[in-house]
Amino acid sequence: MDTLETRELRYFVAVAEELHFGRAAERLGIAQPPLSRAIQQLERRIGVPLLERNRRGVCLTGAGEVLLHEGRAALDATAAAARRTRRAGSPDGPRNRLVLAVKAAGSHELLQKLLDAYAAEPDAAEIEVLPCGMCEQEGMLRDGRADVALMHAPFNSLAGFDSEELMTEGQSAILPAGHPLAARKTLSLADISDVPGLPLARWPRHGTYPPGPGPEVHDQTQLAQLIALGRTVTVFPDSARAWLWAEHTAVPLTDAPPVVTHIAWPAHSRSLALAGLIRTAAQL
Repeated sequence: MDTLETRELRYFVAVAEELHFGRAAERLGIAQPPLSRAIQQLERRIGVPLLERNRRGVCLTGAGEVLLHEGRAALDATAAAARRTRRAGSPDGPRNRLVLAVKAAGSHELLQKLLDAYAAEPDAAEIEVLPCGMCEQEGMLRDGRADVALMHAPFNSLAGFDSEELMTEGQSAILPAGHPLAARKTLSLADISDVPGLPLARWPRHGTYPPGPGPEVHDQTQLAQLIALGRTVTVFPDSARAWLWAEHTAVPLTDAPPVVTHIAWPAHSRSLALAGLIRTAAQL
């Protein structure tokens, strides 16, 4: 059996992520018995067990982990194909409009230069800038919500995309302006790793927050306020100085790894408008 139906993948991914048939059925909006039968039929057709069932619930087999990874990618690709096809059939399709995903307040100066330079091109398409949260550009590019994105290594994965390197920069600690460390000319990562009363902010990665005493941060505005109130510190690329408040101070870090900004796009893209944007970005 070499083919899988989209419905089967949706069902399996829901069960694999919830590890509970009842919750997965509720998420999918169907009854539990037909969901269970569908997964059993999928296992018979594919020829290997995908789930281990016991009294406490279910867990993934090795084969199930592979199908979860591949299934997510396939569903993203299907959604991306639908979104891009829909845009292609609209009056403002990809010949005349590109959606560019960027991290909110990230690479502001570079982004402005890119937009200005591209707008000066004779056949420039309209660019819709789509601000997003921490590390969300990758998902938007994979599922078709964006045609192109500014990505930041090592934080974003470039796997499966074509890309051009645009800029390399250092990182700074963003501190409350009145904190004693804010008066220093430089800091190290060790200097800010265990400051009493000023824990590092925690951003979600892959849907969960890393352990630590720092506050869980959901967006840029929340982070800015917590820093201004003296409740947290964070590490950002130097270009993030563009969004600092008067209550913030940025101090360069001497030992933080450099951040490389890339412009990235789906490897299979054949958009002439996108090719023009990439050409402009490379010239910058």
